[in-house]
Parts: sequence; C-alpha cells; structure tokens
Amino acid sequence: MPEIICTTVYQFPELSEAAKEKARSWYRELGPHDDWWDAVYEDFERVCEILGIRLKTTLVRLMGGGTRAKPCIWFSGFWSQGDGASFEGYLSHSKGAASCIRDYAPSDATLHGIADRLQAIQRRNFYQLTAEVSHRGRYYHEYTMAVDVTRDSPTWQPPTEDAEEIVTEALRDLARWLYRQLETEYDHLTSDDAIEEGIIVNEYTFTEAGRRFG
Repeated sequence: MPEIICTTVYQFPELSEAAKEKARSWYRELGPHDDWWDAVYEDFERVCEILGIRLKTTLVRLMGGGTRAKPCIWFSGFWSQGDGASFEGYLSHSKGAASCIRDYAPSDATLHGIADRLQAIQRRNFYQLTAEVSHRGRYYHEYTMAVDVTRDSPTWQPPTEDAEEIVTEALRDLARWLYRQLETEYDHLTSDDAIEEGIIVNEYTFTEAGRRFG
C-alpha cells in the first residue's frame, strides 16, 4: 500500500549554521553556470583590441545545427600544477594603445605596463613589428604560446635583438593577467555570499539537517 510521509522543509535563512554549511556545500558542488567566463572573455577581447591583438577564431557547432566563430582563448584551473590561460592571435602596432588602455582600465598597472613595453619596442623598430601567437601542446598556460616576431620593413631590416624576448614576455604576461581575472571571477561565483544568493533566488528548500529536498 502507498504511504504518505510528511517532511518539514526549510528555506535557506531558516536553517541552522551547520545546516546552512551543508546546503552551501551541495550548491557549490553544482559549480558555476555554463560559460561563467563569458564576461571575462569579453573584457579580454576588448583589451586585446586596444593593444593591437587580433584574436584567431575557431568554428564551434551550435545546438541548432549552425556554427559560430569563437575566439581562440583557453584556460584550465584552478588547483593543479600547469593550470593557466593562453590565446592565439596576431599582434601589430596599435597607435595610442598606452593611453587608451589607461582610459579603459585606469587602475590596472599590469595592463599599463604591458602596453608601455609593447609601445617602447615598437618605437625602437619604427612601429613595424608584427607577431603571430600560436598554441602548442595539450595544456593551456602562458608557456604553451609560441610567439613568432617579424618586422614589416620596406628595406628588409630585421627586428632588434631584444624584440622577440620583449614581445613574447609581454604577451605571456597578458595570458597571466587573463588567468588571474578568471580565477578572481570563479572565486567570486563560488564565495559564500554568491552561493547563498543563488540558493535563495532559486527558492531551494532543505531538510532541517541541510539536505536538499524537493
């Protein structure tokens, strides 16, 4: 014979502190929503545009059967050795990048420094440097980025001896910057405050012990 069992359920604010911690752990295991990194990627794409980096793209298939171009940006994280971020693209001189990046991110000294280094090495090469950034290997961090620096000189002048090293390190610093932005966003989304907000907004209910119910 079927039985009817009555269970009292609680909204998150009604739980004890121990039960709240159990509820938070349950929700945290679900992980952030799909594509939680989109806002960070959009910011990074704008930064690249200012610095004169045209990101490569790859086609991804959509659920409806179509395709769209996705920027070649990757990361893995955040707790294992070898985690990091990388990207692929083409660098060329961007006039006024040093001042534009300060307008866009006035308090970000890391981006200011990257823009300044790129501008300085371009100046020493008469603003003729270009570079291609490619990914190599199966991991994603700054050292999986291969940087090929060339100089578009009408008289066939080669890049200055320090050009490749400076450009490569600046672009790897940009990948490190991206990884820190992703890590900060992930930490925010998995913080207690964000977890509690998600639970309350979705109106989840729990048993007295904090076990998800219903």
